[in-house]
Amino acid sequence: MTAVPAMGRLEWALLITLSILWGGSFFFAEIALTVMSPFAVVMFRVGLAAAALLVAVYAMGQRMPLSVGVWLAFFVMGGLNNLIPFSLIFWGQTHIASGLAAILNATTPLFTVVFAHALTRDERMTAAKLAGVVLGIAGVAVMIGPAALTGVGDHVVAQIAVLGAAASYAFAGIFGRRFKALPPVVVAAGQTSASTVMIVPAVLAAEGIGALFIPWGGALAAIVALALFSTSLAYVLYFRILATAGATNLLLVTFLIPVSAILLGAVFLDERLTAMQFAGMALIAAGLAAIDGRLARRFRRVSVAD
Repeated sequence: MTAVPAMGRLEWALLITLSILWGGSFFFAEIALTVMSPFAVVMFRVGLAAAALLVAVYAMGQRMPLSVGVWLAFFVMGGLNNLIPFSLIFWGQTHIASGLAAILNATTPLFTVVFAHALTRDERMTAAKLAGVVLGIAGVAVMIGPAALTGVGDHVVAQIAVLGAAASYAFAGIFGRRFKALPPVVVAAGQTSASTVMIVPAVLAAEGIGALFIPWGGALAAIVALALFSTSLAYVLYFRILATAGATNLLLVTFLIPVSAILLGAVFLDERLTAMQFAGMALIAAGLAAIDGRLARRFRRVSVAD
């Protein structure tokens, strides 16, 4: 049985960078959605990302695999990691507040801990992991604020949809472990290419040929940034972390995304941080420390030495 390595400094740095890239995606998407439909935004996000990643693959001297089996796996990964969760979250957010959606989406690591325990041999559930996940979810809820919980009893189907998206992300993290032998840029290119092939016919059938045109200006710039930074680069980091640190550690990024989004707003939009947000960040930090386990191990060594 091969153990998944603990998160080292490099993995934590990559995870924080990934959270910043995905935290910024909310800003870019908000601009694009003012003039485009949600599914057109998804189509251009994965389509432009796929094009950029394929260029990067060949520029780096790599080659895309020709195996039918590998491409079938890319299509499964694209469905689990892009099409299913994107669709469920977009639909869910038409009925529930974005803050509540963010809290529900933060259950992704909880699903991952449970699924990884059941489906893998090297990512077993521990008391520390479970406690860390609960602390992280609580931190996201505190940071976003109690107002986000308004309407928890309403629109149950929409809430189930967002939870379904979180479960899909968890399955994607576990399924993606099979790509360890491939370079992260190749896997990212394969996943986004497969997602593009699946979504383009659906969007054209639903919205017509007009969906292929992006209005000039801010929306175009937002789509390009969303595709190149929050998708292309983000998924290269995603598969790099997944290969070395496992699905459970990778999907801790769900806790860090709200932190990144709020800090980006404070730095670039002059938004003020509240005491609740600082308290939420502290809970998230405690949860991450519990899952990482190094502080607890050091404390035990010091206690034994004494």
